[in-house]
Amino acid sequence: MFFVVVLAAAQPREKQTITVDVDLVNIHCTVSNHRGRLVPDLKRDSFAVFEDGEPQIITNFSRESEAPLTIVLVMDTSGSVHDKLRFEQEAATKLLYGTVRQGRDKAALFTFDHLLELRQDYTDDAALLAAGVRKIRSGGGTRLYDALHFVLHDKLAGPEERKVIILITDGDDNASRHSPQEVVDLAQRNNASIYAISMNALGTQRTGSDQSDAILDMLASETGGKAFFPPKLDKLVSDFKQIDNELRSQYTIAYTSTNPKRDGTFRRVEIKVKKVSYSVRARSGYYAPTQAMASRND
Repeated sequence: MFFVVVLAAAQPREKQTITVDVDLVNIHCTVSNHRGRLVPDLKRDSFAVFEDGEPQIITNFSRESEAPLTIVLVMDTSGSVHDKLRFEQEAATKLLYGTVRQGRDKAALFTFDHLLELRQDYTDDAALLAAGVRKIRSGGGTRLYDALHFVLHDKLAGPEERKVIILITDGDDNASRHSPQEVVDLAQRNNASIYAISMNALGTQRTGSDQSDAILDMLASETGGKAFFPPKLDKLVSDFKQIDNELRSQYTIAYTSTNPKRDGTFRRVEIKVKKVSYSVRARSGYYAPTQAMASRND
């Protein structure tokens, strides 16, 4: 059984209600060395945080190897990925069995073409999720950005928990009313990361795939996730394994901003580590609370 979600026209952004913690800024980040290998054992004093160029004091720090995850797997079933759907299903099934820990994590499965379909609501049962994946059929147009916007707004709203969208698509979009930047903005408001798996290099590449891949890379990098471009099925499976490893090797850094203004503006955040050969990947920033948000949380 699944539910069909009708993707409505874009609503004025000021009408969206986003609930946030008005005091604490939480940033999830991943650290890797110069060879791209994960570095999971750093301590608080290894990090420095800057907001709009101003240094911040880290008040909370944790390594997230055991922290629960909220995952939404979003799979493209439009006509443009018809020939690659079997690859998607095989890799997604392996991901679910390898990543979702019973009694700790929860995951949901959506598919999209011109409609967004909830195939399996939140569960910690990987077998239920895998069964939903195996039933997928392809066809129809593509509303990628609308699908992501809906998931972020209705399934991943709020700044709590570690939240991840794992997106499998060729990046094509021919009908959305929302834009890629609107997706990034909403992901940053809700502290959700996007990991994108491009299907373009599997088989025959379509016209315009370079531009689509660039957008997928932007969606991922701006939200603290990562985009992957596997050239064959074996690499697709290993990329999913890398996502799982990253999610178990992240850090959470929290601070109270030195900027007291509740003006709703975007604030750019940079996280650095003392060892210059290490690189940090995290969301590019967050939206400050407004006075109205503060009043609702009092």
